[in-house]
Amino acid sequence: MPRHRDDGVATVWAAIVITALAALLAAVVGFGAAVAARHRAAAAADLAALAGAAQAWSGPEVACATATDVASRTGSEVRACELTGLEITIRVARPFAGFGWAEATARAGPVDAVAASRH
Repeated sequence: MPRHRDDGVATVWAAIVITALAALLAAVVGFGAAVAARHRAAAAADLAALAGAAQAWSGPEVACATATDVASRTGSEVRACELTGLEITIRVARPFAGFGWAEATARAGPVDAVAASRH
């Protein structure tokens, strides 16, 4: 029986398709992990900003130290902390699966009406 030149072509195509599907799966998983890391960083920034705002009356050193402590307990690190009046702005970063850092910024402070009524 003569051999055809297309013997084994299905194996080659199967290998190509499996490789493409594996690459697509890796991309989807990586994207999902990046989104999850960003959400965790945002939650850490929110929590740290709220904690720092609660200490705003004590001054920037105490407020930022409190925010830094809370951020570190969530596995994040504070990249920037600024207290302007009673409003604190925090930028945190969180390691992302060996690919770098996921960053987020949050702001917290009293509502303007509440702050105005205190004076």
